[in-house]
Amino acid sequence: MSPPRKSARASAPLSLKIQIDGAARGNPGPAGAGAILSDSRGKRLKELAVYLGEATNNVAESCALILALQEALHLNGRRVSVFTDSELLARQVTGVYRVKDKQLQWLHALIRNLTGAFDRFEIRHVPREENRPADRLANRAVNEGLRGQMTLFSD
Repeated sequence: MSPPRKSARASAPLSLKIQIDGAARGNPGPAGAGAILSDSRGKRLKELAVYLGEATNNVAESCALILALQEALHLNGRRVSVFTDSELLARQVTGVYRVKDKQLQWLHALIRNLTGAFDRFEIRHVPREENRPADRLANRAVNEGLRGQMTLFSD
């Protein structure tokens, strides 16, 4: 008897489109991270939002990317295109800008480690208007966190 086969969805490598955003009310202030992972056809596979507590906007943006990359690996993503409205984050990840802040350096090292796990990784800066769904998730995480719900994950 042969071993059971894994489902095609669970084992097949995916190309993923990921939208991310971080939000902080005040800088620092109550913060949240949001991410939307879609397949190459545009079908939403996962929506994620996490309340971060007190953080800066730049920390929230980095945490949104980390959250999304971890989930992409969990989904067996191999080729990843990330879209963010944070020009700073996009340029730091691509090496155009140096990361000077000590806290961001630690997060940046984690991001670099995660991106190395993909066959192809790219990150692009997009206008804020094109990133509204991820922005809504990040702000929803802040709202839920301020009401005492620390973490929110939705499919």
